[in-house]
Amino acid sequence: MTTTMMTTADRSSSTCTASTSTTSTTSTDTHTGTGSDLARRWAAYLTAEVDAASLAVFRAGYGALIAWEVVRYALHDRIYRYYIEPGFFFSFVPFIRPWGGTGMYWHFGALFVLALLCAVGLFYRVSAALLCAALTYVFLLDKAQYLNHLYLLCLLGLLLAAAPAHRALSLDRLRARRASPAGAPPSAPAETVPRFYLFALKAQIAIVYFFGGIAKLNGDWLRGQPLTMWLAEHGDAPLVGPLLASKAAGLALSYAGLFIDLSMGFLLFSRRTFPIGAALAVAFNVSNALLFKIGIFPYAMIASLALFGDPSWPRRRLPFLFKGAGFPGESARVPSPTPSRRSALPLALLHGYLLFHLVVPLRHWVYPGDVAWNEAGHRFSWRMKLRDKNVSELGIHVLDPRTGVREPLDLEEWLTDRQLGEMSARPDMIVDFARHVADSFQASFGVRPVVTAKVVASLNGGPFRDLIDPTLDLASHPGGLLARVQPP
Repeated sequence: MTTTMMTTADRSSSTCTASTSTTSTTSTDTHTGTGSDLARRWAAYLTAEVDAASLAVFRAGYGALIAWEVVRYALHDRIYRYYIEPGFFFSFVPFIRPWGGTGMYWHFGALFVLALLCAVGLFYRVSAALLCAALTYVFLLDKAQYLNHLYLLCLLGLLLAAAPAHRALSLDRLRARRASPAGAPPSAPAETVPRFYLFALKAQIAIVYFFGGIAKLNGDWLRGQPLTMWLAEHGDAPLVGPLLASKAAGLALSYAGLFIDLSMGFLLFSRRTFPIGAALAVAFNVSNALLFKIGIFPYAMIASLALFGDPSWPRRRLPFLFKGAGFPGESARVPSPTPSRRSALPLALLHGYLLFHLVVPLRHWVYPGDVAWNEAGHRFSWRMKLRDKNVSELGIHVLDPRTGVREPLDLEEWLTDRQLGEMSARPDMIVDFARHVADSFQASFGVRPVVTAKVVASLNGGPFRDLIDPTLDLASHPGGLLARVQPP
């Protein structure tokens, strides 16, 4: 009797355990299936073929903007002043230097031609790749010429070079259609592109806005600085001058800019809120262009609006571009393919690219000190129009260890006015220059000198203080974390 009862209990326990195990397995399988299904749907969404029209319009605008920027550089003599006149360059990469002689003029001429070829979509695969390389070369030449919009143009150029942005509204497509024998189907591919090309470009623009807003979450910006100081400079403007000069205007516009930057990406990605986001983006960027001298950056952000919304919008809004000169007017829709192994590499590269650009703007968090003060992690982080540094004293001295003689440098003999102005507020550039001075001294006299700097500055109207430790030998500074050059 006892044995029977034990056997029954064991069976009951076994049945219960089996049931629990089955339930657990089913739950695990369901969870795994849901995750796998979500990944498949995400991959299918990104690899789906969409109309190439909006991408083509952006390609044309991008090329036109770069061509116009080259014209502006030539008209204002910037090619000579930035890349020929200086005797020293704060290069991002040590071995990258400007072309000698008239080489930089030829380089910008090539930039102009390549930008136009990109705009019209002629020899696109070659011209887009060369345009990206030529633009990146200029960008890397000198930290003194660093601009967020030039960095953005390099990134957008890279993404466009990878994308088949010539499948619509391009001379390449026109040539391919005309090369097809009469009565034969067109040899050019359909006017579609995988969605991930559009997504990458749109995500890059959203990242610029979002991190521009994140950077504004600091004490100075939230109390209206430095915008209040900058707007006061427009106090003599007709009609709106007194309003701009008021403290209330600086505070209101600071918070408006913060809200717009943080929300813009979300507004533009949603079809329902896209009209609101587009209107805000145009107003925001036009006002920035009018108030501040920031080159073509506002116009590049306005041009990027072509990427958002329905990919086929140009065919409805600009039908004359797609019906004339041999361009087809059809909606160019084809069935979406099932994600294949061939799409695995592009998707992996896309997610790696986006992850990199989500992490890099936050790297200053691992550096000690205030990034607005020591500049460590400021570049490549979309920290735009955030700080105003006023340098009241700048002196660099060279000490000969053999004689003990300490002499000041005449900085105007070493640097151009623009380089000097940019370097004075940036510790890493001061270190670069000090090492260059020490290298030159050592090459001439056979001994490496001690190079120190006395730099006194204020941030956003704050108190004046030492920007760099005036006792530190910058010539022997190894680089790295820029906070090491800060005074104790």
